[in-house]
Amino acid sequence: MVGHLRVFQPHPAVYAFYDGRVPGYRFAPEKNWLDEGALGLGIASYAIVAGQEALVYDTHVSVPHAAEIRAFLAREAGVTKFTVLLSHWHLDHVAGTAAFADCEILATQRTADHLARRQSAVEAGTYEGPPAISPLILPTRTFSESFAFDLGGIPLSFIEANIHSDDAAVIWWAGERLLFAGDTMEDTCTYVMEPDNLSLHLADLERLDTLAPQRILPNHGNPEAIASGGYTRGFNRATQQYVRSLIRCRTDAGLRELPLRELIQGPINSGWVTYFEPYEQVHQENLETVVSAGGNSIVGRS
Repeated sequence: MVGHLRVFQPHPAVYAFYDGRVPGYRFAPEKNWLDEGALGLGIASYAIVAGQEALVYDTHVSVPHAAEIRAFLAREAGVTKFTVLLSHWHLDHVAGTAAFADCEILATQRTADHLARRQSAVEAGTYEGPPAISPLILPTRTFSESFAFDLGGIPLSFIEANIHSDDAAVIWWAGERLLFAGDTMEDTCTYVMEPDNLSLHLADLERLDTLAPQRILPNHGNPEAIASGGYTRGFNRATQQYVRSLIRCRTDAGLRELPLRELIQGPINSGWVTYFEPYEQVHQENLETVVSAGGNSIVGRS
């Protein structure tokens, strides 16, 4: 399963473990959560290394992936102590956690609650279908709102946000002005899972923007952009613009007819995001989700 796993180093102390966006590469021929939501679009997890310690941000899409990440960090970076932070509860971010079952696993309280409620179905392969994640390892320590974490002398801030999902945890490395965004931002466009929370998503995107990050590393993105150090602050603005456009699509039939490339032409031309054709299907699914949800969300501040 790990034959296409690539390792990038977007920062001297950061490793990105990227899989997917490989033509013809699938886990299984039938539709499944691993291919459609992860490998088809491309997915990364990260490790920040300080001496012999590493913070692993998400455990990737399978136990073999996570085991390879752990082995690489031990072999190539001399890591002996691992701590895991889960960015949120979705399956493609927690599937490999069994490879770190002997480590501390941090998450927001909401993430822990989401996983606990679904544990039996996830382990049986009946929640979002196969492949099953068994055992599903639950967080060992939780937090709400924010958490200060010292990684071998590097001060990091874990920030809870309601973007993409209501349990997101992002990492802010203030000293490097580097934001690890999880799924709160995605290139080419965000995947809308909770349409009733779009106004909250916008508010929290604005809150993260006030950090003024110099670089942003998402879990789903262009591998070349990630390898070269990540995205600029415009990535956040592109995400906000797209969410506002989706909200307008509820009442603007003409806007709904535009392909994604045209809808976000400005951010693409500005280099804030890159165009990856499979996100046209994501956009169509977003439209169906948002329009069917009705007018429960409002546009945030401009």
